[in-house]
Amino acid sequence: MIMEGLHRICCCWHSVASLRKPTLGVQMSVLSVLICALAQLSYADDAALAKQSQNPIGNMISVPFQNTTYFDQGPTDKFVNIMNIEPVYPMSFNKVNLINRFIIPVSYVEGQDSYAIPGPGGDAALVPGTDDEFGLGNITYQMFFTPKKPGKGIWGVGPVFELPTNTDDVLGTDTWSAGPGFVILAMPGNWVIGGLAYNIWSFSESNDAPDKNLLVAQYFINHNFAGGWYATSTPTMTADWEANSDDRWTIPIGGGMGRLVRFGNTPVDFKGQVFYNVEAPEDVGDWSVQFQVKLLFPKG
Repeated sequence: MIMEGLHRICCCWHSVASLRKPTLGVQMSVLSVLICALAQLSYADDAALAKQSQNPIGNMISVPFQNTTYFDQGPTDKFVNIMNIEPVYPMSFNKVNLINRFIIPVSYVEGQDSYAIPGPGGDAALVPGTDDEFGLGNITYQMFFTPKKPGKGIWGVGPVFELPTNTDDVLGTDTWSAGPGFVILAMPGNWVIGGLAYNIWSFSESNDAPDKNLLVAQYFINHNFAGGWYATSTPTMTADWEANSDDRWTIPIGGGMGRLVRFGNTPVDFKGQVFYNVEAPEDVGDWSVQFQVKLLFPKG
């Protein structure tokens, strides 16, 4: 909106300048053309930067704040809200970039009401309710090594670690876990298309925590438009290999829109999406809503 206003002012200025005496009119006309060109260049820069920020292993510092609300969770249909703080810090070594990605979840889990479980002979066992919980979940650290000068296909590989930083058992498991991860993507034209996946296994448990064998996979499809706008679909799928087959997979589908805007010299990427689970464990609800604000710090 700011740049649209600037463009209109430029056009008006150009018209007014033509009514003044020739020398001043020429000077103002040249100046207005330059400013209009800069406005259009800014549009192009925003679109290019929006596309660049959609590369999960791009050589750019960013700090996303991704908030997801999950509905109808648990046996009495409560909600869970998770704010993931996901700083990305790239480092360069000769011909290789190391992309350091963190996922720091801050969660609010609404307590479940008490409920009855039918038993043999018609008897029912009462399960007591639980309290609301708020705190830190398990932090994930991802290391992706990627070529500094990639070709048309961009890729990265490296280890993924999950740390038992949870402040309550409801918010995470007391296990140290690790495993391999990879990213592959392409950025043809206005598109950014690819996928990210990793599988982690627990290698150290405490407090009788269960073993962990978890697959996390995400595909991302983005189509960029003028002015920093883009359509996006970035659902995250999981498979808990320790669970029985009926409760193993969570597969959401959906998408939304985003836009990169500037506050002064700071570019900020806003994105909103809605997802529906086509496959999920019994006590996992169907719908979730996600909003993200990403602070970008491109290299000068």
